[in-house]
Amino acid sequence: MALRHIVARHRSLFAIKPRLYPSSFTTGIASPPLKKKKNKKTARLSFSVSASSMAYPPKKVLVPVANGTEPLEAVVTIDVLRRAGAEVTVASVEKQLRVDACHGVKIVADALVSDCVVAAFDLISLPGGMPGASSLRDCKILENLVKKQAADGRLYAAICASPAVALGSWGLLKGLKATCYPSFMEQLSSLATAVESRVQVDGKAVTSRGPGTTMEYAVILVEQLFGKEKAEEVARPLVMRSNHGDEYHILELNPMDWTFDQGPQPQILVPIANGSEEMEAVIIIDVLRRSKANVVVASVEDKVEIEASRKVKLVADMLFDEASKLSYDLIVLPGGLGGAQAFAKCEKLVHLLKKQKESNRPYGAICASPALVLEPHGLLKGKKATAFPAMCNKLSDASKIENRVVVDGNLITSRGPGTSMEFALAIVEKFFGRRKALELAKALVFTHP
Repeated sequence: MALRHIVARHRSLFAIKPRLYPSSFTTGIASPPLKKKKNKKTARLSFSVSASSMAYPPKKVLVPVANGTEPLEAVVTIDVLRRAGAEVTVASVEKQLRVDACHGVKIVADALVSDCVVAAFDLISLPGGMPGASSLRDCKILENLVKKQAADGRLYAAICASPAVALGSWGLLKGLKATCYPSFMEQLSSLATAVESRVQVDGKAVTSRGPGTTMEYAVILVEQLFGKEKAEEVARPLVMRSNHGDEYHILELNPMDWTFDQGPQPQILVPIANGSEEMEAVIIIDVLRRSKANVVVASVEDKVEIEASRKVKLVADMLFDEASKLSYDLIVLPGGLGGAQAFAKCEKLVHLLKKQKESNRPYGAICASPALVLEPHGLLKGKKATAFPAMCNKLSDASKIENRVVVDGNLITSRGPGTSMEFALAIVEKFFGRRKALELAKALVFTHP
């Protein structure tokens, strides 16, 4: 058996053990939290406050979206904050709820931003993407909301282009340390003290660099809202990297060339369903479309709009019945418990996957899907694979499960939300070569630019 193991350099910026995510990984928290004085009275109250924490109103978060918003940045932030228990409102600054985000991803918001003017939020977080960031900047309702947020001393945040394009232009970063997407740093430098941190916290302002830093950014937002203990609790099942910014690595067994003969670019099918893990689906779609692959997003439900595991509403390109009539160079399944169960019950999808395996064409899955879809239908027979840690006991061969991405010939599998970027980049590498994959990783700010 041939073995290729590409190992990354290890510089720990996000230590998993013994502490899952120390604040130091942001490389800059300008304003440390105030230490509260302890006394006997607060000590006596500490248990009752903790025990009755559910009596407190939930933390409310606003995430505005627009046509041209970077979908990965929006969806990962929403997903992670909802995992923490935040009540997140996704608000469209357009005239309709559905927005056409970058890379052909369609998101249906919960409300229009005009519906949110009377609400009070604990956090407002702006995704980036162009022209999405410009649309957010030009929305007077949103500008007034964020300015009031800052004036009231509540959290406000932005990522990628939005720190410079929106927050900076509104004067909300003056005198603060902030970061943004590399190509906007010059613009930011005239509006704030520009720093190259992957995530930067200064007072009530939180900023971050781009798609590849979004998960780190979202976990820091959880810390700012709920505290370090909750952030660690949320970060643990995400299966995040311990070496943010370094090159990704994959384990490859039985190497084979992945070719595409369905057109000038790889033809890739990404099924989605109610209960699919939205982070995984959107990261895969986003990254593969950035590589210029032709990605078909197909709903296995009876309509194109699905509600993913954390209630993000996504719109597929077509129904699966239509998509199943085409041929693909790769079929790749996102995870999510409900979504994986729907895939396993979809006879046409299982049939298509079996045909893919029989013809020695690539197929893959992440998170729950290797265990709940591929394994029970014999699609892992004779293959090494990995899956979400809690699902690995369902794999008949668990010898390589500790690897974040495993490629065995024409099969690729991965562990969970925090490995989705590596998973997608590994697919790019298999079709286009490692050089292109690393260039894309730098453009995403997943690795150091």
